Amino acid sequence: MKAVILLSGGMDSAVCCAIAQSEGFSLYALHVRYHQRTSEKELRCAHALATHYHVHDFKELSINFLQEIGGSGLIDSSIELPVTEKDAHAIPPSYVPFRNSILLSYATAWAEVISAEAIFYGANSIDFSGYPDCRPRYFKAFQALIDAGTKDDTRIRLRTPLATMSKAEIVTRGVTLQVPFQLTWSCYIDPDMACGVCDSCRLRLKGFKTAGVTDPIVYRS
Repeated sequence: MKAVILLSGGMDSAVCCAIAQSEGFSLYALHVRYHQRTSEKELRCAHALATHYHVHDFKELSINFLQEIGGSGLIDSSIELPVTEKDAHAIPPSYVPFRNSILLSYATAWAEVISAEAIFYGANSIDFSGYPDCRPRYFKAFQALIDAGTKDDTRIRLRTPLATMSKAEIVTRGVTLQVPFQLTWSCYIDPDMACGVCDSCRLRLKGFKTAGVTDPIVYRS
């Protein structure tokens, strides 16, 4: 069995990779650089994880379009990213417009070429930043798009094993699977030392704390 893994270098994608491996899939890792603030660090983490999990193939894709159109604090430093708790119902400035659909489209194309049975995608619908492309109806809609937009004999299942887990549950599952969390990166802002205050850092820290596990990376604050 073959699976394409969207391997960002973050903790969720690492756990997804471990789950896919535990289910017996041969791993094909896709890392997409879209000029996000911590892209170099994320790439190094993705490479380290790919080595750790002995992926069959690793493809790095670099795209300029998302940076050119802007609209997100992840790729435009003039847009301030929040460092305090936000309105849980608001779409945060870290949201990159339609990013996950773009990434999943590349993953689907590769999966069809190599006759993969699955795409593993570390999206989460519980402890997440409020992105519209992390909602259950989005997962369902993209599966329908895969089914409608590929050859009739293509059977690719979009797998989102973390979708209904809390961050603490993701940490616990990762510990069970011996995920090397020290090789992962979550910070939106700082590529050298995790800030500890951006949305992603706070969600990660909360998950480790609630799970009763020590986060192995160092934080600035």
